[in-house]
Amino acid sequence: MTRTDTELATAMCQDPTRRALILTALATGACLASSSPCIAEEDLPGSNERPQKGDVLVFAEGDRAGEVIKPQDLQAGGPPVRAWPKDPKTSVVRKGSRLNEVLVVKLEPAELDEETRSRAAGGVVAYSAICVHTGCPITAWVKAAGGDKDVFKCVCHNSEYDPRQGAQVVFGPAPRRLPALPLAMDDGSLTVAATFIGKVGAQQAR
Repeated sequence: MTRTDTELATAMCQDPTRRALILTALATGACLASSSPCIAEEDLPGSNERPQKGDVLVFAEGDRAGEVIKPQDLQAGGPPVRAWPKDPKTSVVRKGSRLNEVLVVKLEPAELDEETRSRAAGGVVAYSAICVHTGCPITAWVKAAGGDKDVFKCVCHNSEYDPRQGAQVVFGPAPRRLPALPLAMDDGSLTVAATFIGKVGAQQAR
């Protein structure tokens, strides 16, 4: 993660109004650049619904944004990929709420505890990308404080979560683990096997 990424994540976390303005500006810019009528994906029916069983996962950013994620797209041991759930029947990407964004990471199945392994698909696990402390986006993949394994880290207040142990908190002020999104494999693609386990986001997350 670059310094610019860290600064942007921190600014969005500390100032919800600024976060909304940034996201609106990005969406508006994309719309104006298009010559065709612009209907925001976030406004499509079903786009703000939480991930549902049978949804596929698509890249949330980068050159492959919107493409379906397959296990071979993921690097073993991380880093995680940011993703949105997508309804394969309607082709609606559920990006109408930032609380729907997930972190997808491929790990060695032997490293996962029994409960985590039961929710994984070939070592691939998924969790909410929103910190449960104050609702910041989780943007870092770093060595755990006092450990040698890579973990998710929220740069706002330094909470760390271990994806091998059900994303339990291993450092920082977060009060609970990240909600898990159970996965399954369907025709070579990652699909959602069940809804989020646990409350997504913090009390003040919007």
